[in-house]
Amino acid sequence: MLRIFLTGAAGLIGGEVAARLLTAGHSVTALVHNNRNIRANDNSEVHPTEVVSGDVSQPLFGWKKSEWDRLTASHDLLIHCAATVRFDLDDETYRTVNTGGAANAVEFARSGDMPILHVSTAYVCGTRNGPILESDPVPSQGFANGYEASKASAEKLVRASGVPFAIARPSIVVGESDSGMIRQFDTTYAAFKLIAEGRVRHMPARSDATLDFVPLDHVAAGIVALAQNMRRAQGGAYHLVSGRPIPVGFFTDAIASFPQFHRPSLVEPDGFDPSELPALERRLYKRVAGLYASYFQRNPEFDDRTAQEMTGLVCSPTGAEFLHRLISYCIKVGFLSGEQVPQE
Repeated sequence: MLRIFLTGAAGLIGGEVAARLLTAGHSVTALVHNNRNIRANDNSEVHPTEVVSGDVSQPLFGWKKSEWDRLTASHDLLIHCAATVRFDLDDETYRTVNTGGAANAVEFARSGDMPILHVSTAYVCGTRNGPILESDPVPSQGFANGYEASKASAEKLVRASGVPFAIARPSIVVGESDSGMIRQFDTTYAAFKLIAEGRVRHMPARSDATLDFVPLDHVAAGIVALAQNMRRAQGGAYHLVSGRPIPVGFFTDAIASFPQFHRPSLVEPDGFDPSELPALERRLYKRVAGLYASYFQRNPEFDDRTAQEMTGLVCSPTGAEFLHRLISYCIKVGFLSGEQVPQE
């Protein structure tokens, strides 16, 4: 049995990881910030061994030194899931929460003489295209947004810390492989909703762009497997990805296969000018959909052979049937409309 300290336990990935670790018989101390409601992806309540409140962006997580000492002395492994995954924040927030949070997590691990399993993103590769190896150096520039830049900085900090580490890198996390279920509709789902329901009808996209959608269950299972094999995993980065990215056009075809939804017009980026969009669409593009437009303009090919070897896991297919399950689940729970969307 491992005694695991888990940050970000109330988040989408953190809640599912907590549930799986407890089922596997491990002790889990869950760090939460404002939300103490920890749930698995099926929305069932998760009851960790202990729940503590704290703020990863603060030194000592905002605790008194006595609490810090108690908790660092009583755990074998730190899994650092806490981060902001929004794409619309200022650089200072990213530095404080994502990079600074990783720095404080490293100090927790150092104080307790334990390794850290740091949850990052596959998109620390930035806007590179083509094969992306798990062993490739993390770049210092060329990112699509402040989120990616902050996660890259956090990875570098973890690597340079001298604390034993492993890094988990999910790609674009979506619903479960068998059902499409997801308990939290944010980030890319917000853009997906606007596109599917025809409120954003134009997106800048390269003809060769691809999307690496990875089911949440594969990501959570991968993190648990890495945690249980930390001695072997130490020093490595592991892509928790589908490994089979889909063309952007394939994704829009899946949307259009539902008669109530709109097929967006994909425009070559050089010919796209958001100022020319109708007023409402322009506002929605700038506030939401445009934040994720970079995904429609690159073609990274994430190699996950090291992750497969370490975890023994291979992502289930993420083709047409999977996309249909994702969309159908969104309709089932009312996130997407079941009514006909007027076509232009």
